[in-house]
Amino acid sequence: MTPKMNLNLWIRKSHRWISIIFTLTVAANFVALGLGHNILWLNYLPLPPLFLLLFSGLYLFALPYISRRKPS
Repeated sequence: MTPKMNLNLWIRKSHRWISIIFTLTVAANFVALGLGHNILWLNYLPLPPLFLLLFSGLYLFALPYISRRKPS
């Protein structure tokens, strides 16, 4: 397994786990709003995982196009 493949697998696994964290923070936000609590820091809690998902998702999206350009 090449180091590049290992990095791709690591990014793919971390993308999955970050998506779970993001989903839990959004659910916690909805529960707090449903209970009538407007906690400011809880409103901003989903943003860090969202930015990580953005960058890892863009990398995973571009990966097939980048690997296709490599000469054989």
